[in-house]
Amino acid sequence: MLEAARCIVVRDLLVAWRRRSDVATTLLFFVIVTSLFPLGIGAEPDLLRSIAPGVIWVAALLSCMLSLGRLFAADHADGTLEQLLLSSEPLGVIAAAKALAHWLVSGLPLVLIAPLIALQYDLAAPLYPVLALSLLLGTPVLSLIGAIGAALTLGLRGGGVLLSLLVLPLYVPVLIMGAGSVDMAAAGLAADGQLLLLAALLVVAAAFAPWAIAAALRISME
Repeated sequence: MLEAARCIVVRDLLVAWRRRSDVATTLLFFVIVTSLFPLGIGAEPDLLRSIAPGVIWVAALLSCMLSLGRLFAADHADGTLEQLLLSSEPLGVIAAAKALAHWLVSGLPLVLIAPLIALQYDLAAPLYPVLALSLLLGTPVLSLIGAIGAALTLGLRGGGVLLSLLVLPLYVPVLIMGAGSVDMAAAGLAADGQLLLLAALLVVAAAFAPWAIAAALRISME
């Protein structure tokens, strides 16, 4: 099972490398959205520092959603997904591998670039590790939850709108705890509670979401 999962992750990363424009689109969207807010509301340092966690987290959430529609679409179009459904390996393991590859392509770059984006908002340097850690714990949850919605809306007309309606309400707890951890640290309080809740969400999502994705794929392919 581990070898099959590794092969799927490597394959999806190679496909993403050949379609670098798709990866660049997600990253550029994140950079552009976060850069527009300082230009739009002015250069008031206190205001920028207060909105920085929420803006960065909302931009990361929307950037992850931007690439969800492509998660299973290419495999569905060329028949690869049908072969994966017929594979002897558990479909949940395959789904987890595809969600991991999606996070490596669309989530991890956001984690790495977020501290640079925070410079625009005059965020205090001690808050950078908290911001990066919250994104590191939260963005995999976004990929796992989003993969469930992507599987359920696979092949539907107008699936992008329906996908947004399905996953956005489920993203709200991750958004609140992710941005809240940075706000707590900025207020001089311990951010451990929010970060531990994010870690708990990640554990729960990693345990149950792959099997929900597998069930959704079977429903969509029937």
